[in-house]
Amino acid sequence: MRRALALTSAVSRHALAWSVRLLLWLVATGLALALGFTLYAVNALPDLQPWHTEKLSKEFEAQWHDDLDFSGYVARENELFDEAAALAKTWQGNGEAFEQSRFNPDGAIRKLAAGAPYNRSFRLTPTAPVGGALLVHGLTDSPYSMHAVAEALYRRGFEVTVLRLPGHGTLPSMMTEMRYRDWAAAVELAARDVAARTPAGAPYYIGGYSTGATLALIHTLRALGDPAVRRPTRVLLFSPAIQLTPVAALANIIDFFSFIPVPVLEKVRWQEVVAEYDPYKFNSFPVNASRQVNRATKALQRQLEAAAADGRIGAMPPVITWQSVVDSTVGSTATVDVLYARLADARHRLVLFDINRIASLTSVQRPAARELIERIAHGERRYTLEVVSNTSVETADVTVYRMAPGAATTPTPAGIAWPNDVVSLGHVALPFPPDDPIYGIKPGSGRAGIPSLGSLLLRGEAGALTVSLGSLTRLRSNPFWPLIERQIGELADADVKAAPATTSPAAR
Repeated sequence: MRRALALTSAVSRHALAWSVRLLLWLVATGLALALGFTLYAVNALPDLQPWHTEKLSKEFEAQWHDDLDFSGYVARENELFDEAAALAKTWQGNGEAFEQSRFNPDGAIRKLAAGAPYNRSFRLTPTAPVGGALLVHGLTDSPYSMHAVAEALYRRGFEVTVLRLPGHGTLPSMMTEMRYRDWAAAVELAARDVAARTPAGAPYYIGGYSTGATLALIHTLRALGDPAVRRPTRVLLFSPAIQLTPVAALANIIDFFSFIPVPVLEKVRWQEVVAEYDPYKFNSFPVNASRQVNRATKALQRQLEAAAADGRIGAMPPVITWQSVVDSTVGSTATVDVLYARLADARHRLVLFDINRIASLTSVQRPAARELIERIAHGERRYTLEVVSNTSVETADVTVYRMAPGAATTPTPAGIAWPNDVVSLGHVALPFPPDDPIYGIKPGSGRAGIPSLGSLLLRGEAGALTVSLGSLTRLRSNPFWPLIERQIGELADADVKAAPATTSPAAR
């Protein structure tokens, strides 16, 4: 007995020693990664501007403002933007960086965006609403990214509310302090408001782009388990952020040394520091942005697992997703394997935009995109798949190949063709029309004699610009937007037609 106890004690001491060694190794590795990133940030990143370091005090925080309704949220938002405008005035005369930035009220960027009114929450209300919708933008974006979707629903008679997430629309510095819990709280209060304003029985949509899609799904899953929360009629997703790579977890540690109050270490908060020339999207990217979107996607994955385990996922309202098969920001595989693999109803639709399959581009195409489509199309699938692809390798004309569970593939000409110089869609292009005044790819897109950012195609030597030349070749708008707009209209019309003949208007 004593020998057994001694052996057990020795094993326990051995296990404890190894645990301590493992912990010390993890701490040392974490500190080494943080130190390496600190050296990179301090030496490689450009100097920070005032909009990277100065903060605003009027931003919504769930911890302190949990008593606000949506009207209160908007009122506080108005104070926030007044504060931002007053701060920007103190930067005037601060050099070329300010003069050419989005913060200069008299600059070309503001003229291009007609004053940039869609950096804040907005609502479109028709004379006699037939339904309601809440739309949520993505990370580093603004409500403008949902403007075209909002207009499409508004034209079908929907009252549409587009929410600005905390930390967005004002200064990039505010992204260093934003929190996932604040995003979730803002979505909840906006959803309560939209649900209350939408007549009983009328279509009620929630949708989002990228991280906004993550938050829309989280809210919908919550509604499945809480009878006090109105369940959406339909969920609209654009380039949803479902799962990040494991490397995203490094955002929890790499900015460790930023807590030291030394000005030069302010750079450690940032992964990228770029000129802020975009009126509706921050170009600089803080470490905290990765941290918070990682928390959001982890929360979504937990909720999806729980809903699948207890059967609630079967009550999920129809989900329709528009996704580029090539997505360098969040990828497309997780949309298929994490979300749609759990959706067992033909009413759920995944619209995948293939790459340009014209024969002249075959030699430079990566095979991975086609492999994903082939796997989905020929595998077991309980949702409806639509692939938007070339009619044949001989033409740029596009066909929509519809594959419902248990049915033959149905091809429908889209009446749209690939532009000659476009090889794929992508994450940032999906929700913007090709003639968008800010991001449009069509020649002539722009405003006030200023070309759209999406139509710029510059050539030169690396280092000639304050931004990378590659950032100007990435597609910023969607040549197939008319297809998405048409599909949104068809869904809205069908849901309105199927709604009860009499509805009680909600209190306004």
